Amino acid sequence: MTDTQRDIGLLEPTPECRCNGTPPTPEQTEGPYYKPYTPHKTNFRGDVESYTPMVLSGRVVGLDGKPVGGALLDFWQVGDEGVYDEEGFRLRGHQFADDEGNWRLETVLPAEYPGRTRHVHVKVQPPGGEVLTTMLYFPGERRNRLDKHFRPECLMEVRETPEGWEGTYTFVVPA
Repeated sequence: MTDTQRDIGLLEPTPECRCNGTPPTPEQTEGPYYKPYTPHKTNFRGDVESYTPMVLSGRVVGLDGKPVGGALLDFWQVGDEGVYDEEGFRLRGHQFADDEGNWRLETVLPAEYPGRTRHVHVKVQPPGGEVLTTMLYFPGERRNRLDKHFRPECLMEVRETPEGWEGTYTFVVPA
């Protein structure tokens, strides 16, 4: 700022502020296996016969850290065989976050398949907002460093329990 600008009362522009300091969830490719018009479902376990149980849960929040209620979440993934269902909607479905931005999916542990680390695809759309397409990854996977799509910002917090696996993730989206 120059002395002249200061003398006439002009202020420097305020830098962009993200109150919670968390950058938005990175955009990633949807890949060749996305299918629109998925059924509304919060449990994929009935879609496959053999599986390792997993519960994914988390929140959708805006750049300001406030919950984004009613956000649409559309998930798709592989099961034990490492193959996407291209005929129907097995291991595919959508749901809506509750008023506090919370979501929960009862699903199965996805397999690794050639060229990819273990992951779950998801599209997140705040009410009236833009669609974010991304993937969720598992920490400690040996293939993470070899997968060209892997993003450490998309690592879930994961733990093994006596009932199966639990993963949590908070999506940060422009609301």
